[in-house]
Amino acid sequence: MRIAMAQLNPTIGALEKNLRNVITHYQEGLEKKADLVVFSELALTGYPPRDLLNYKGFLDKERALIEDELIPLTAQSGVPIIIGANHRQNNRLYNAALFLEKGTIKSIHLKTLLPYFDVFDETRYYTSSPGGQVEMLGNLPVAITICEDIWNDMSYFNNPLYDTNPLEKLSAQGPRLIINLSASPYHYGKHTLREDMLPFLAQKYDSAILYLNQVGANDELVFDGSSLVYNNRGELLYRGPVDREELFLVETADLFTPAELTVSPDRDSIETVKTILEMGTRDYFAKTGFKKAVLGLSGGIDSAVVAALAANALGPENVLGIIMPSPYSSRHSKEDALELAKNLGIKSRVISINEPFNTFIKLLNDQKNPVMDLAEENLQARLRGLILMQISNREGHLALVTGNKSELAVGYSTLYGDMAGGLAILSDVRKMMVYELAHHINKLHGKAVIPESIIQKAPSAELRPDQKDEDSLPPYKFLDPILELYLEKNYSPSEIIAEGHDEETVKRVIKMVDTAEYKRRQAAIGLRISPYSFGAGRRAPVARGFEHY
Repeated sequence: MRIAMAQLNPTIGALEKNLRNVITHYQEGLEKKADLVVFSELALTGYPPRDLLNYKGFLDKERALIEDELIPLTAQSGVPIIIGANHRQNNRLYNAALFLEKGTIKSIHLKTLLPYFDVFDETRYYTSSPGGQVEMLGNLPVAITICEDIWNDMSYFNNPLYDTNPLEKLSAQGPRLIINLSASPYHYGKHTLREDMLPFLAQKYDSAILYLNQVGANDELVFDGSSLVYNNRGELLYRGPVDREELFLVETADLFTPAELTVSPDRDSIETVKTILEMGTRDYFAKTGFKKAVLGLSGGIDSAVVAALAANALGPENVLGIIMPSPYSSRHSKEDALELAKNLGIKSRVISINEPFNTFIKLLNDQKNPVMDLAEENLQARLRGLILMQISNREGHLALVTGNKSELAVGYSTLYGDMAGGLAILSDVRKMMVYELAHHINKLHGKAVIPESIIQKAPSAELRPDQKDEDSLPPYKFLDPILELYLEKNYSPSEIIAEGHDEETVKRVIKMVDTAEYKRRQAAIGLRISPYSFGAGRRAPVARGFEHY
């Protein structure tokens, strides 16, 4: 049997558009003599559809497209389809896989494990199924599973999130092939996790595994494709691309013999992060209708990396950098920003904020001299944000926020200033990784498109004379590991200190993180690359009485 696996990039809610893409790839499968064509989890609605699922009309439309468009195709061609879709039954909604064959829905396979953590909230919408049944494809018994249903093998995970193992139940029916329809978003380390787990399961259940993942980005979630094919020995036969759609073929005869050639396991790298951030940027623009980006170029490392990523994702002709010097901006920062823009081939403008800043100083200080306080520092950031949003409104550019996760975590950012914009590309990238990205980008170009002077200079917001980030923050080499433990691993202060971090620094950092929650609640959408990012997955209260100390 020849199985065609369609790794697609749906747009959430774009039912007709997604259907056209499904049909196009189905027809490609027919041209390649496939005996079955498989599509991923919630292929027509896109994942996650979230509160669109509350609208009956949305669900009715999805089912109508399946019944009026997809099911008839299987009658005409004789080639069945497996596709992820919503399914209503007994006044309950299920996340399902539909097996379409010969003009009918032959069988329905319901998802058992509904993730309810971090960015996932499936229990808000769906009902869990108690278990499924094996489907016969010719003489081949197949377990059709959906995403999370392969992620809870008790013998693999020490701390299972659920009290049931769908694969264990299905294994009693003797499947030789497991097909998993996924919409599994990326985070750093996800490739390693998948490619350690799936061969273990293949060997344990003596079953080949076809893991089909969604690709592309929807809002903050970026889906990394990387669909996988394992034979029943746990040997990796194929891995799909990280950043594009693809229909690939699997011959079932190859799934039950020793592999002549295998694919090496994938381990996340800084190149993976770069690819994910660029795909997330490209898709956010494409799916929201924007074509051009504008950002502030400060001459610092963060705006330089954002500009480089945006230029590669959107094309340099679609990126505009605004250089906005203030009375405290150094000459080399302006020169570095101009050199960066030239190296990247992006457009640039210089708009000084000296005059409006001085006007506000007079207005707000009763015609007196600057007070040189935090309010005046933030005023500069807000003037820059005002300029960027003016250009955004007038010229139709989406404003990019250039801040990184380290700054956002501790509140080293200005509301309605440098936080103003529509997309924050680096908001889940800690400062030290920003430097890794800069070095990697230069390495790929074979030259310093990001000037070395930008990389080497001490980080500074340049909002007062001779200002340095370390005047207000611990050095990033100490700050970032503390943030990783506190935010991404949920360590308590005592556990972080036990890891060897300075007690006073830990206390200071955690206080800053907790105090800045109100800022993050108002932040732009940011692309997720860590297991726990700021955004939809974080639900920390702003007004609260609990403190660690």
